Amino acid sequence: MPRFSVIVPVHKVQGYLHACLDSVLGQSYRDIEVIAVDDRSPDGCGAILDAYAARDERVRVLHLPENVGLGRARNAGMPHATGDYLFFLDSDDTLTPGALRALADRLDETGDPDVLVFDYARTHWWGGTRRNVLAPLLAETSGGTFTAAERPAILDLLMVVWNKVYRRDFVEREGFTFPPGYYEDTPWTFPVLLSAERVATLDRICVYYRQRRRGSILSTTSRKHFDVHEQYARVFRFVDARPALAHWRPFLHAKMGEHCLDILAKPDRLPPSDKAEFFRRTAEMFRAHRPEGVRVPDELRVLEGSYAGYVLRRGAGRAGRELGRRAAQARAATAARASRARSSLNPYRPLDPGLVVYSAFSHRGVLGDPAAVHRAAREIAPHLRGVWVLADEEGVAGLPPDTEYVLLDSPGYRRVTERATFFVNNVNWPGALVKRPGSVHIHTHLGTPLKYMGADLLDRPGARHGTDVPRMLRRADRWDYSLVANRHSELVWERAYPCHFTSVRTGSPRNDALAGAGPDSGRAVRERLGIPEGDTVVLYAPTRRDYRRDGLVERIDYARFAADLGEGRTLVVRLHPSLAAGPARGLGLAELHRRGVLVDATDEPEAGDVLLAADVLVTDYSALMFDYAVLDRPIVIHADDWAAYRASRGAYLDITAEAPGHVARSYPELAWLFDSGTWRDAEAARLRSAFRKRYCEFDDGRAAERVVRTLMLGERMPERPAGPARVPGQATGRDRLTPS
Repeated sequence: MPRFSVIVPVHKVQGYLHACLDSVLGQSYRDIEVIAVDDRSPDGCGAILDAYAARDERVRVLHLPENVGLGRARNAGMPHATGDYLFFLDSDDTLTPGALRALADRLDETGDPDVLVFDYARTHWWGGTRRNVLAPLLAETSGGTFTAAERPAILDLLMVVWNKVYRRDFVEREGFTFPPGYYEDTPWTFPVLLSAERVATLDRICVYYRQRRRGSILSTTSRKHFDVHEQYARVFRFVDARPALAHWRPFLHAKMGEHCLDILAKPDRLPPSDKAEFFRRTAEMFRAHRPEGVRVPDELRVLEGSYAGYVLRRGAGRAGRELGRRAAQARAATAARASRARSSLNPYRPLDPGLVVYSAFSHRGVLGDPAAVHRAAREIAPHLRGVWVLADEEGVAGLPPDTEYVLLDSPGYRRVTERATFFVNNVNWPGALVKRPGSVHIHTHLGTPLKYMGADLLDRPGARHGTDVPRMLRRADRWDYSLVANRHSELVWERAYPCHFTSVRTGSPRNDALAGAGPDSGRAVRERLGIPEGDTVVLYAPTRRDYRRDGLVERIDYARFAADLGEGRTLVVRLHPSLAAGPARGLGLAELHRRGVLVDATDEPEAGDVLLAADVLVTDYSALMFDYAVLDRPIVIHADDWAAYRASRGAYLDITAEAPGHVARSYPELAWLFDSGTWRDAEAARLRSAFRKRYCEFDDGRAAERVVRTLMLGERMPERPAGPARVPGQATGRDRLTPS
């Protein structure tokens, strides 16, 4: 008996059906059966299904004699299911890689609950991917099992059938089936969740929910949207037949009103001539099912009135929003005029020679190179007043003690930026900031460049999507000094940013901590991350891809890699910052971290701390490799898509030819490097030595001091030794290689 019966109703989806079935049959978890129901599809779907069934014995095809609709097509598949769990997958959607394994593991972990709810992401026809906005609810309920009464927020999730798996004997015992018509998921999902005695969640994206440009049933204009009333009537009849569920009536009453008003508000759902009737029938149902003694929410009181009143209220709401928009524009214009007026007075207000304004990563906090410069300035030149710019109040909690800050665009921000002499940033300042004569702008950059930057992106239309290169260069015109860690960076920045600045061979201030690292420098970070004492830490730090709109391309199966590394090794993953808030972590990373399979260090504020904790870095094309090389610890390059990456983004060097260590061009090669111990052999040390000589040239541990003394205080520094001053101390991981 298989673990999952995947029931796929099929109708007019021949362009998407291969992707759907391939995503299921190609899963690493194979204990499944697929029951594909051909709902009398008039296109080639039936032949496609038969071809899959001929190739794979796990596929069974049912050809219905007539079209019965989505719900009843699912019903037709259920009697043929023999699996422990039912999984209803729409035939234009796809499973994410590793989804079934993650579901099976979670079912085992929670002792086979009645229902397991998981996450999804919308994939748009134009290429964008957006995770379910209510995904945090799944993380909040990721402990054991519960009932809907214990965790009612679970009912706020999208009421669809395909974001859950259902224990088959539970479904059969309760007699759940799908009704005909539109919105057939509603009278299935509410009864199922209200009846389940044990519900569990999985905080992982298991389904890509395809957002088709055309063809979605619920986005068509039709009177069939009136079906929603009967579907909710079915829900109320279900609750009426079970007195123990009576307390859910107020909740369901409100849900029904919200759902129907949402349908009415959509411009493409109902013919205009039918909207008044739809409102009337909704209002009648709303009154008929209103629980006694329950206050109607303000936003639903419109259903107690007339359709004319509803139209007036909606019109007033739109008018109010338009007035608000215009008022906001007027306030912004007034603020801009005031800013220009203040700027015109700037020449008559002297600069403060002791005021330094700092910012990092678009005002996210005290981080990176600017943070290292600030620390050095407080020690070397305490008379310099350092003020940080933050984007919002959220960043305040993470500030070090006694750190002065202002919020972007606040009066305090305007005061300090009008008077400061020194500006230190690793990204560009906002365009409205006026550079006064005598002020000094120090740009630290974000690391040694591998991929094309600045003006070099003009020949890469895909890579510069959403980037205004001319505006970027106008902002770079304010730079006085550009910090570089090696001659390669110096040459690249002067070409990529053809502006009037002076390159300064200071080294990277953030890497001072790496250059001065001792044997135990990463111990505190390892303890904070929960890494077992004595384990070898394998840090995997992938970068984003410009040949995908959302930048996310999963190159490694995290669970498989963690397992292949074996005992005594801990896999730590740190995503590129641009991927941290997207769907990437929902595709298994967060769940694997929760289960202790690996450590997700994406939220660690300082990348340098994570580097210190690692014994070996595995990366593709992340600039972190140049920083990590300062530590003189092994680096492995995973370059299985190097040609595509280089063609789409552009690269200043062939990292596969000038690698800091061994290069794997496939996952089997990567696994072999670790299994054989080759990742830390003499050849790896030779490659790393040559790489360090070229790219760690100025990182001698005194970069921040050099910035403060030479660029802020006007002092001279002693001559810097050629290359890194020394090899940083090695930590204690079992697989560490002592440099020869």
